[in-house]
Amino acid sequence: MLIIASRNGVIGIAEAMRALKQGGSAMDAVEIGIRAVEADPTDQTVGYNGYPNILGELELDASVMDGRTLNSGAVALMRGFPYAISVARQVMERKLPHVLLAGAGAERFAREIGAEAWDEMLTEEIRAVWRKRLADSTATGEIPPLKENSPLLEWVKLATDPERVAGTVNFIAIDGRGDIASGVSTSGWAWKYPGRIGDSPIIGAGNYADNRYGACACTGMGEMAINASTARSVVLYLKTGMALADAAREAMRDLRDLGGDYIGGMNLVALDKDGGHIGMSSEAGRTYIYQQADMAEPAEVEREMVEIPARWG
Repeated sequence: MLIIASRNGVIGIAEAMRALKQGGSAMDAVEIGIRAVEADPTDQTVGYNGYPNILGELELDASVMDGRTLNSGAVALMRGFPYAISVARQVMERKLPHVLLAGAGAERFAREIGAEAWDEMLTEEIRAVWRKRLADSTATGEIPPLKENSPLLEWVKLATDPERVAGTVNFIAIDGRGDIASGVSTSGWAWKYPGRIGDSPIIGAGNYADNRYGACACTGMGEMAINASTARSVVLYLKTGMALADAAREAMRDLRDLGGDYIGGMNLVALDKDGGHIGMSSEAGRTYIYQQADMAEPAEVEREMVEIPARWG
C-alpha cells in the first residue's frame, strides 16, 4: 500500500493511509486525503477559502480516476460545495453517461445527491486580499466596480500574479488489492477569467491512472498540461516500456515544444504499477510526500528538476 501526494496533502495523508490499512480502496484514500485539503482555510489553492476569480467568486474543479476500470469523474466551475473531489467521485460512481459536469449543472447534480453545501466559501481575509489586488492595480487605488457585464479582458491580466497564479492538490494511491486511483482538486488561478478551466478536471491532462502501468497527477500551469496531455503521456510512456523516471522526464520535456503565451511551470507526481514513485518539477527545490503502510508518518522528498525554458510569448 502506498500514497503519494503534493506537499499540501500532508494534512490528509495520515487519514488516507489509515483508510487503506482498514481495507479501504485506493479511491477511498484519494477522496479522504483530498477532502482534508479542500476543508483547510489556510490553503488558498484548493477548496474552501481558495483565491477567487476576478469577480471575487470561488469556482472549484476536481477529478478522479479508477485505474482498475479506467472510469473517471470530474466537475468544473462548481460553486457553493467545498468537497469537489467527492462530487467528482459521484459523477463516476452514479453511472452517469458523462465524465465531466460544469457550472450550474455540476451544482444541480451536487444538490441532487445531497452533497454538503456551504453558504459562505470565502473568509473576509481572502476577500480583503482580492479587493486589495484590484485596488493596487488602479491609478486611484480604488476598487473598480466589476460586475457580471463588465469588460474583463484587461483586468484578467491580474491572473499573471506570479505569487498566486495556481495551485492544486494531487493524491495517488495503491491499495491492498493492487488497485490504483488518482485525484486532483483546485480552485484554479487566482483572479482568473470567470469560467476558466485548467487541467485538474481534464482526464489525461491533470490526472490519469491505469492499473496496468501506473498513474500521474499534475499541478502548475494547467494550460500546458492540457495542450500536452501530460498525465496521460507519463502513463503512455510507461506502456512503451520506459522506466518511471524516464517516462516522467519525457512528459516534462514535451512541454518545451509548446507555443503560446504561458507563465509559470509544471509539477507532477507519478508512480508505476510496482509502487515506484517520483516527483518532477520545472522549478528547483519543489518537494512531494509519500507514505507506505509500514511508515509511521509520511516522508518528504525533493522532486527532480526538468528545466522548461521560458521561450514563450
